[in-house]
Amino acid sequence: MTKRQITSEDIMDLDAYLAIRKDKRREMSLIKKNRRVEVGPFATFYFESYETMWHQVHEMLAIEKGGAEQVPDELEAYNPLIPQGNELIATVMFEIDDPLRRKTVLSRMGGVEQNMYLEVNGERVSGQAEEDVDRTAADGKASSVQFVHFPLTPSQAVALKGKGARVIVGIDHQNYSHMAVMAEPTRDAVANDLD
Repeated sequence: MTKRQITSEDIMDLDAYLAIRKDKRREMSLIKKNRRVEVGPFATFYFESYETMWHQVHEMLAIEKGGAEQVPDELEAYNPLIPQGNELIATVMFEIDDPLRRKTVLSRMGGVEQNMYLEVNGERVSGQAEEDVDRTAADGKASSVQFVHFPLTPSQAVALKGKGARVIVGIDHQNYSHMAVMAEPTRDAVANDLD
């Protein structure tokens, strides 16, 4: 059964984590490789799971060294990004190295979080932005990091799990309209997140 929530009991002692950190980062790199989809020139969808969020929590604890007091905040931040049942969740990053170009592009993409979708064998699944914070500023500038949930119907979940299912990942925004077909290894990896 897929784990759906990280609890304080799942958190390793910092010294124990640091002892395996190098190996864990290498392992996570291999896992994440099959959980990413590049859409257009700037956007990358990173499909999250219990494992990716477990690793993220431990990395934050290792970097910030806040100890046991930090754990509840990290669990509150990252547990909502673990898929629950028949949904997929993606961290979507707009990766533009040049700061001026990044500012210009993002300033024209307000509301982009409302225009992300999956298509499973021709059926569209509209993304739902994480509601923890508004990801478009009042001046219309989009955040370079978005968190999007894709709730699938039971039949869409079954279809996505099927070998050879055609899954499209896309953004349909007036200033950024791109899509990509999800590769079979990625479809296999994210299918494991579903009930």
